[in-house]
Amino acid sequence: MRRLLVVAAIAVLGACNSDPGVQGAGQSTAAIVDSADQVAFGFRTLLTDGGLLRAEVFADTALFMENNTRASLRVVHGDFFGATGAKEATMTAKLGNLTQRNGTFEAWHDVVITSVDGRVLKTPMIRYEQSKNQISSDSSFVLTEPGEKEMRGVGFRADPNLSAVQVLRVQRGKAGTVQLPQ
Repeated sequence: MRRLLVVAAIAVLGACNSDPGVQGAGQSTAAIVDSADQVAFGFRTLLTDGGLLRAEVFADTALFMENNTRASLRVVHGDFFGATGAKEATMTAKLGNLTQRNGTFEAWHDVVITSVDGRVLKTPMIRYEQSKNQISSDSSFVLTEPGEKEMRGVGFRADPNLSAVQVLRVQRGKAGTVQLPQ
């Protein structure tokens, strides 16, 4: 039965990603699927911190590895939630990695985060730490706000709602009024 699931997963995932650099350690998709402890389709999980819902992650396919403590995800969608439980932003990506040991979620390939009030962040990669409720990246990014405000840079840290963004290196930006502390 496991071999049948592995063969089916190889057929499905073979078309999803042929970039061995993303898999890690140069492994092919077939090698990753074959080494998985379990394969799940229609995956959904909740990320909580002290009983507070922080994120809900969905994936078309999840490959569980390392004694089911890490899940390699394909075709990923996520929703981020604030302290009141209200949805603050959504995220999409082609690939993801969920590690239960340290409470991190990473996403790659065409990552787009859209806040409920219209800010849009596009980047090749993000890392979400549920204990800090923070997303970060050392990759290039484009942050667009309503009113044609746009910032491009490399590296950032932000809350999932994109309301408090710390940019590591700005390449260019067009913004409104900035108020400095006294």
